[in-house]
Amino acid sequence: MSKRNSQAAKTAARERLRQERERQAKRAKAKRQAIVAGSVVVVLAAAGGIGYAVVQANKPSHWEAVKDDKVVAPAHTSGKDGTTVVIGKASAKKTLKVYEDPRCPVCASFEQVVGATVKKDIDDGKFKIQYIGGTFIDGDSLGKGQIGSRGEGSKNAMAAMGAALNVSDEAFLEYKTALYSKKWHPEETSDKFKSDDYLIKVAQTVPALKNNKTFQSDVKSGKYDAWALAMSKTWDTNKDGVTGTPSFVMDGKQLKASDGNPPMTVADFNSVVGAALKA
Repeated sequence: MSKRNSQAAKTAARERLRQERERQAKRAKAKRQAIVAGSVVVVLAAAGGIGYAVVQANKPSHWEAVKDDKVVAPAHTSGKDGTTVVIGKASAKKTLKVYEDPRCPVCASFEQVVGATVKKDIDDGKFKIQYIGGTFIDGDSLGKGQIGSRGEGSKNAMAAMGAALNVSDEAFLEYKTALYSKKWHPEETSDKFKSDDYLIKVAQTVPALKNNKTFQSDVKSGKYDAWALAMSKTWDTNKDGVTGTPSFVMDGKQLKASDGNPPMTVADFNSVVGAALKA
């Protein structure tokens, strides 16, 4: 091989090596840029996620927002915001105030044992009842009307009861009985009543509410949510000195059994209510 050809070969080899190094350098640069860009995306995504989380954390809950809504009162109510719910014959001379919370396990026990007696007394015209519903088991603060954090089933069930009351007094009482029944009433630590579907499922056992599209629509739309909060506020600010559920008041006096507790048997109920009716 001539020196000329040898020199040309070396020059060509050096050029190929230079070009290869340039290609490698470009690939390395592109890789670094991709890594940086990816890092920026991750940081922005993380920041966006944090920002979203902060926004969601500061976003008012459904019930906090509802408390400023205009109250739609169900039919068969009276008084401010429709929070006076009185059921019974007009001829009945006295009214028994019944304070309950939909999630209250003791209320459920009372209704399961004494509820039929109360219903018969109402039908017989012995007295009317005034229902006053609380939602403190959800975590609401007595006397402050604040929205709590232990659930929302009491409020949601209260709103559904408003939808039942809008149908009729009888539908309201039968639905209340169903909600407190052994079959449907959840443990206090379970928030099943927060589910509209569950509340509608219970309502399917009540003749006046079974397949009632208006009732179902009112439950799902939250038509009576603001009413439920207004009712709860009535419970919070009651002037009867009631601090727990169930509680029973007639003529401004809390009715209690001999042990100082609410009457939880038919005998105790008949005794304390009978005495109050004669007073």
